[in-house]
Amino acid sequence: MLATHSEKRTVMLLKDEVEMLRRITLFSGLPPAKLKLLAFTSDRVIYGAGESLFHQGDIGDAAYVILSGRADVLVATQTGQLKVAEVEQNSIVGEIAILCNTPRTATVKTTTALEALRIRKDDFLKLLADFPEMAVEIMRVLADRLSQTTSELTEARSRAQRAEA
Repeated sequence: MLATHSEKRTVMLLKDEVEMLRRITLFSGLPPAKLKLLAFTSDRVIYGAGESLFHQGDIGDAAYVILSGRADVLVATQTGQLKVAEVEQNSIVGEIAILCNTPRTATVKTTTALEALRIRKDDFLKLLADFPEMAVEIMRVLADRLSQTTSELTEARSRAQRAEA
């Protein structure tokens, strides 16, 4: 039986998504069959520039793997939105709310057109349970972010103390 045009397109998209997932450090150790399952159970989502993937305070129901485009990670402060990071292709965002079972810690807003894979919470947690090495990689990613945040906080406090003196 010949595949229809839409079936061929779906197979190609799935193949592309598997290849994209393989390039992401977090997923690089997963077997091809698991990557294919992850790509198949994920939703491919497209956003225009200026749209939000999610907002600070939202319930964490999914993580996002950025396939193309860029977005800012914004945190609400007393003086308005503060850009704390920028994400781009092969980045993952939204995993903190899933892992910690807390509301979103930031808003992620696109700065360009953006394409991502949306991985539902249950699928993401099942992967972590099935592949402990992936959980270790998540810890590394989160530890790097914490280290960067600590450095920035230390620098900001130092500047504030100098300004007060």
